[in-house]
Amino acid sequence: MIASGASPPSTASEPSGRSRPAPMARLLLPVAVLVAGVLVWDLVVRINQIPPYVLPGPWLVATTLVQDWPILWHSLLTTLLTTLEGFVAAAAGGVALALLFNQSKWLERALLPYAVILQVTPVIAIAPLLLIYLPQQTAVVVCAWIVAFFPVLSNTTLGLNSVDRNLAGLFQLYGASRRQTLRYLKLPAALPYILGGLRISGGLSLIGAVVAEIAAGSAGADAGLAYRIAESGYRLNIPRMFAALLLLSLTGIVIYMCLAAASHLMLRRWHESALGKEN
Repeated sequence: MIASGASPPSTASEPSGRSRPAPMARLLLPVAVLVAGVLVWDLVVRINQIPPYVLPGPWLVATTLVQDWPILWHSLLTTLLTTLEGFVAAAAGGVALALLFNQSKWLERALLPYAVILQVTPVIAIAPLLLIYLPQQTAVVVCAWIVAFFPVLSNTTLGLNSVDRNLAGLFQLYGASRRQTLRYLKLPAALPYILGGLRISGGLSLIGAVVAEIAAGSAGADAGLAYRIAESGYRLNIPRMFAALLLLSLTGIVIYMCLAAASHLMLRRWHESALGKEN
């Protein structure tokens, strides 16, 4: 029992619900998991004496990455250029078509099924046809665009259709035009959805570029990073394959982090998803 006059224990400093890890812990936990995974990988290779053409150790992969850096760096730039072109085309086309869908329901009903068909068709099956009818670099960019296009379109369409009905009625009550409603109400409300679609399409455009480069099989000075991976597999140069794959994975992480940072900077002052919470 609590004695009379004694105040109950304070709970103001206790977080409600599940406690969140500290910022330093959120950084150290993934790093610790990565270090543990690399150590286990190295021990498995050393204990079982696995040859490098089957499974190279992490130190050999890192050494190969440094030794083959000029080749891998040039191939990475080629893949990044394709990814950027496909991403820009997907972002511009997806947002523009979603705006047209929002202004005309007939247009949405006529074209949206074909966008869905384009999305569900595997790009690895489309790439050989595109390589027949289009120049090689154009076909590779189109493949990256196909993979990255639908998330931008669907998220933007969802955001434009998710406007609060009360606010839409208020704009209509004050006689706002369709352009004013779109500019001052629908686009700001849809911005978090648009940015979410862009974060998804950034990684997907890299995937589309990799798939198209493998299908194209272009060698020479302008070969992309995906071709280097396939070439290393054909030659049983497994350390270079792992190094190129590591570089490709890091590229995808950097793309996502850049888009996530841009999204946070655009939403941090007003949207709930980007506002900092103390608890």
